[in-house]
Amino acid sequence: MKIVVCIKQVPDTAGEVKFKPDGSLDRAAMLTIMNHDDKAGLEAALRLKDQYGAEVTVLTMGLPKAEDVLREALAMGADNAILVTDRVLGGADTWATSSTIAAALRNLDYDLIITGRQAIDGDTAQVGPQISEHLGIPVISYAQNLKVEGDSVIVERQFEDRYHVLKAKMPCLVTALSELNEARYMTPGGIFDAFKKEITVWGRADLKDLDDANIGLAGSPTKIAKASDKVRKGAGTKVSDLGAAEAADYIVNTLAEKFVI
Repeated sequence: MKIVVCIKQVPDTAGEVKFKPDGSLDRAAMLTIMNHDDKAGLEAALRLKDQYGAEVTVLTMGLPKAEDVLREALAMGADNAILVTDRVLGGADTWATSSTIAAALRNLDYDLIITGRQAIDGDTAQVGPQISEHLGIPVISYAQNLKVEGDSVIVERQFEDRYHVLKAKMPCLVTALSELNEARYMTPGGIFDAFKKEITVWGRADLKDLDDANIGLAGSPTKIAKASDKVRKGAGTKVSDLGAAEAADYIVNTLAEKFVI
């Protein structure tokens, strides 16, 4: 079984988020981590590797520094790593990103593709399903449990206060929730081995089945009208000289007036 996990290097939201003049994130200026949902998807793939001896390849699109999350994935147990990076791919929205990643995936053999449900820097949950549409394969999203039986994948798909059980024949794509599992830690030996492995780097020239009209900032139909790194809050209302019971009544009444409760 061959599994490809699409991962993303995202800003560490515990730090400062910075923007470029065009409204896109200044990723080079921020501390970064592996996206949480993607890490859960990677762990799911590694568990299938432990169970069935699957080959796990991780793929990311980003700046050259995105090599860091690929090394992390290798240290966790992934077998191969691919970085898709090129200046002409920068500034991509979900459409341009999914088009590019799908083109990279066409260079690979796979039975199962796993992506995170969404990235914390975009929260769109669009890229995974868009990739499946580009590739013409089934997709099951919001996976909270996953197993393989024969040539099919069976997924518990989160749905409000319950879940659906869906089955799809491979090849297919699954988008993972961070609740899917608890990702393993890197081991000292894994870290050492990760830095001995070679990361495959692909640029625009390596992506054959890809229209230039669908890549990068110019090929992104979504345009950012305005971006801000900090949302300013109003001064609010300050109330004093109330007893505990009066203060509690004031808060409850105010929330009721605003239809919060």
